[in-house]
Amino acid sequence: MNPDYNVEFFRQFTLVMNALDNRAARNHVNRMCLAADVPLIESGTAGYLGQVTVIKKGVTECYECHPKPTQKTFPGCTIRNTPSEPIHCIVWAKYLFNQLFGEEDADQEVSPDRADPEAAWEPAEAEARARASNEDGEIKRVSTKEWAKSTGYDPVKLFTKLFKDDIRYLLTMDKLWRKRKPPVPLDWAEVQNQEKNVSDQQNESSSVLKDQQVLDVKSYAHLFSKSVETLRLHLAEKGDGAELIWDKDDPSAMDFVTSAANLRMHVFSMNMKSRFDIKSMAGNIIPAIATTNAVIAGLIVLEGLKILSGKIDQCRTIFLNKQPNPKKKLLVPCALDPPNPNCYVCASKPEVTVKLNVHKVTVLTLQDKIVKEKFAMVAPDVQIDDGKGTILISSEEGETEANNHRKLSDFGIRNGTRLQADDFLQDYTLLINVLHSEDLEKDVEFEVVGDTPENVGPKPSEPTSKNITNGSDDGAQPSTSTAPDQDDLLIIDSEDEGHSSNVDDMEDKSRKRKLEDKECISTKRVRIEQTEEQDEIIALD
Repeated sequence: MNPDYNVEFFRQFTLVMNALDNRAARNHVNRMCLAADVPLIESGTAGYLGQVTVIKKGVTECYECHPKPTQKTFPGCTIRNTPSEPIHCIVWAKYLFNQLFGEEDADQEVSPDRADPEAAWEPAEAEARARASNEDGEIKRVSTKEWAKSTGYDPVKLFTKLFKDDIRYLLTMDKLWRKRKPPVPLDWAEVQNQEKNVSDQQNESSSVLKDQQVLDVKSYAHLFSKSVETLRLHLAEKGDGAELIWDKDDPSAMDFVTSAANLRMHVFSMNMKSRFDIKSMAGNIIPAIATTNAVIAGLIVLEGLKILSGKIDQCRTIFLNKQPNPKKKLLVPCALDPPNPNCYVCASKPEVTVKLNVHKVTVLTLQDKIVKEKFAMVAPDVQIDDGKGTILISSEEGETEANNHRKLSDFGIRNGTRLQADDFLQDYTLLINVLHSEDLEKDVEFEVVGDTPENVGPKPSEPTSKNITNGSDDGAQPSTSTAPDQDDLLIIDSEDEGHSSNVDDMEDKSRKRKLEDKECISTKRVRIEQTEEQDEIIALD
């Protein structure tokens, strides 16, 4: 993180407008604006959905006051051995790109996972199975990149290894296929001799956009070969030791992932996907809709004008729906919620309790997985709040590196110990109460417990947010009401809701208002997650 963009940098602005594409960046800007006491207009779109809200320190809830959906994870053995959904094959293809052309990561291995517990076999059979895996090319179990380099990135040899030899190796793990449909290896020569069927020819000649077409196996094999050759040249141009970075907007990289993912889908008997669909999933984004972005951009400006005019009390959270609500409106404005008093970011004294085993958790785990990943600190300093100020973690590089692999208990940390975590870049301090436990679930290193955003919701006695119609906080007013705040038009399709003496008509309108009120409340609690960009998928071994 560039230290030039510190709190003083943010203080020079009257307001900040966010249009970011990942949660970590949103968290950081949220904290910087809180520290600088500068209003933040947070926004996001997801396809035809969108939202705009205003965040002001001490006045409204902040971006982190309520939980966001957890990142979706897949076990490594599922990605490598038993994919059952297209997303598994797409993740595998992205991993393959890095293994061949990018930075190698042991956690992103693509070869069959011989340690898969579900595929355990008798030791006596191991040698025979190992021999079977090396037939047809005598492929050795070495680094994927090293093997690819030794072949000169030969597309046919790569194809044969990935879609024939590795698949045949998987088939030797017969326990995997007792309740699953086994994969079918692909042979390069056989694929090249395939004839295009009528539906494929019609698809190519139809008016369907190229990126939305689903090709046949032969076409994807050709695309795979072409993209490998192009990426090999790009890598050679960069020189020895160079690496490529996968980018969904790089045509060659996208061709590679599209073809590799679809070939694997075919091997595992899944319906193949268009380039458009794969780009959406591989890039972890919902394709942007220009009209949605334009509407949200306009709403950002309207909320910004209110702030610049000193009318922050008139600001609203506004949701853009795909379909009109019961009042035939696409835009649903809602009153801003007050801060969550238990938020561990914007509360007056942020504090949180973490359950962990002090005899197992290391200082490095505390730093990387708890303080940085879970609590989104950038450059944390952590000390024991024991009156002595024992430093566990320093933001100065190398200063506390010797502590990394020591257990927390080595520093006298036990049940009830308090840790103070400071991030001077974010001007943020968090007190962490340690709750020692030896009863955590398997593979769970820690849990955040108590009054955190994940566990705190609105209290029953708190007033719920009302739907706002043309700036009025009275949801019962007709859309033609002359409410004081009419400086921005938020109604797409207004209608006259004059008084009626008909009881059924009045009941119907009352029911519609209740539905809209509920929609506003549920939208604020749930839809905010839908507009949030998904973070990168993590594969768990």
